[in-house]
Order: sequence, then structure tokens, then C-alpha cells
Amino acid sequence: MSRLTLPAGEAARPLRAWVVFRGDAELAWLRLLRPGFRHCFVVLHDGWRWITLDPLAPHTEVAVPPVPAEADLPGWFAGQGMTVVPAPVRRDRRRPAPWAPFTCVEAVKRVLGIHARRVLTPWQLYRHLTRSSA
Repeated sequence: MSRLTLPAGEAARPLRAWVVFRGDAELAWLRLLRPGFRHCFVVLHDGWRWITLDPLAPHTEVAVPPVPAEADLPGWFAGQGMTVVPAPVRRDRRRPAPWAPFTCVEAVKRVLGIHARRVLTPWQLYRHLTRSSA
């Protein structure tokens, strides 16, 4: 798999990630989930730019917001009333992730390299991430 090349003289920077949890529900059945934790998406920062990956029901939205690299995008989401949790990015796994239905949680787990089979809902993902970082 090819990788993007860095600008001349630039060193690789670690990929940082945050998971953003939202309480709104575009689908009626999502209202069965815990309030405040009905949807999740991931925010990435590669040192030069912000990237968001938002797995919605009709499509997955990938965006590079037009904000400076030094902006506090996770803080902005938190200021909008969303719950934001820093998350480690694992790239050391060699086995495939366990099979699971495609949901926002599964998409975020794949981006982060999480292979926790029993993490199925946004609330469970939140608990997994906050237990792991404690």
C-alpha cells in the first residue's frame, strides 16, 4: 500500500485521534440507545491537518475541515455539547478485526485498530476508551 510522501525536511508525526459522541438520532431506533451516546465519529490529526470520518446511515462522510493545524477541533466539538474522548491508534495488529455489522461504532473501531468484539454501542465504546485510558 502506498503512503503519502512528506514535504521535504518534515519528519513523520504521530497520528492522534479523538472519538466524538453525539446524542441526536437521525433514525428512530437509535433513540433506544443511551442519551448522549447514540452516534459516534472519529477526528484525526496527523500533525498537518484535521480529518473527520463520520459513518452516517446513508453514507460515510470523510472531510478535511478548513481549520489551521493548531486549532482545537476536539475542543470545538466539546463546546457544541458533544462528548469527546482521546483515543489511541493501534497499527500493530496483524490479524483481521472480528466480523461485525457495519455501524458507526464498528467504523470507528476499525480506524482506531480496536478489536473488542463485545463493544457494539457508542456507550460501550465510550466505556472501553475511558477504561483503557484510566
